Amino acid sequence: MKAPFFLSLALAASLLSSCGEQKPIRESNEPASAETEATIDSAHQHHMEHGAGAAAGSSLTGAMAKMMQDMHDFKANGNTDHDFAHMMMAHHQGAVEMSEVLLREGKDPALKGIAQKILDDQKQEISALNAAAERLDAAAKNYEPTNASDKYQQRMTASMKVMMQPVTPTGDVDKDYALMMIPHHQSAVDMAQAVIDLGKDAQVKKMAQTMIQEQKKEIAQFQAWLKQHGGDQAAQATSAVYECPMACEGSKSTKPGKCPVCGMNLEKKG
Repeated sequence: MKAPFFLSLALAASLLSSCGEQKPIRESNEPASAETEATIDSAHQHHMEHGAGAAAGSSLTGAMAKMMQDMHDFKANGNTDHDFAHMMMAHHQGAVEMSEVLLREGKDPALKGIAQKILDDQKQEISALNAAAERLDAAAKNYEPTNASDKYQQRMTASMKVMMQPVTPTGDVDKDYALMMIPHHQSAVDMAQAVIDLGKDAQVKKMAQTMIQEQKKEIAQFQAWLKQHGGDQAAQATSAVYECPMACEGSKSTKPGKCPVCGMNLEKKG
């Protein structure tokens, strides 16, 4: 039985360092919480024990790991729109590089068509996001990136947790690409919704809305492709949503657990 690989900040670090002394990846440059450190330790131990299984998707997971590292290395300045633009550039670059892997190694023509569109679209969006980020370099601070109780920071943290779920590699680059791109895109949707709800810049919000529309379409395309190719059960598990019954902001997750805000058990919504 193939061991699951974890698309997490912790595994990203271990992938990049080949299980060496890479420091744990965090969303900010501040010390991680005890809960975060426990998650990192658990995922790192899992990778140490099942490294051979994880290697089945190493080219795709390598692209995901590089994306995680780039997002971690960005030092937030505390402006929602500016920081969203920078984080989404790194997120998009991950999709570009994963799509390049699929175009190089994949077999299915339909999936290659989806990957080519993602590559082309997200390269254009990276350029637009870069222009927005430069325009907002001096924008006023409007959230606290080092405060775990900050609403925007909570939403961004929750969006990253979407990619902290186990995905079992199939050894088929087409299926693995589709399976990995679903949580990748859902994370982008959640990030974009956060800046729409809590950001200030109209241009950035407009870009975020377009991202949500396009990436939701692509999620549906990946799910349909997986259903046609025998991966529908994995796709359904990947897209499941758990949420706090009190609807606390930042509580959405793709796996069961506790609400990070109020501590209640999350309930399955989809």
